[in-house]
Amino acid sequence: MAFETLEYKLQYTKAYRKTRLDLANWVLENPENFPELLKFCFQVDEEISFRAAWILEFVCLENVTLLYPHFEKFFEKLPYIYREQALRPFSKICWLLTERFYKKKEASLLLHFRGEYREQLVECCFDWLISEKKVATQAFAIKSLFLLGKEYDWIHPELKVIIEQNINTNSAGYKSIGSKALIAIKKHRSSL
Repeated sequence: MAFETLEYKLQYTKAYRKTRLDLANWVLENPENFPELLKFCFQVDEEISFRAAWILEFVCLENVTLLYPHFEKFFEKLPYIYREQALRPFSKICWLLTERFYKKKEASLLLHFRGEYREQLVECCFDWLISEKKVATQAFAIKSLFLLGKEYDWIHPELKVIIEQNINTNSAGYKSIGSKALIAIKKHRSSL
């Protein structure tokens, strides 16, 4: 019954922030529905997938620890997300994870966010950057890669090249995040 209820709610979810927040709060109040939410997220050929991704983003912003036991599935399926409406929330969740891992060093995340998952995330972020994805997705990918580059030495030089190649032909938003990332990379390299 909970599965049908979640599916019904997702089918009628609109892009309005309040609607998305209401359903995210429902999932937070009924966390037994979280695995089904993920299942809908990964039905990538169905319209319900991006609606589920909208809700997943809000749920993770409030309580990302619900995702930790599902990392294997999350990172296994992440490369197959292709709809723009779903990529932005997924890229934001990935940035949230990298920020909590590298900046905040959250103990529970340190146990769950294994090297193989971080490597999968690196691959996805670079894919989002070199393909024709929207700026929001690319901005979160840049932010994530910058943090991942503190662990993986080869990332910053590659990220720098990609940003420099694209910065002059992209939007103002890309130029802003790209410029900030280039400054941060330079500052990080000089501190080593």
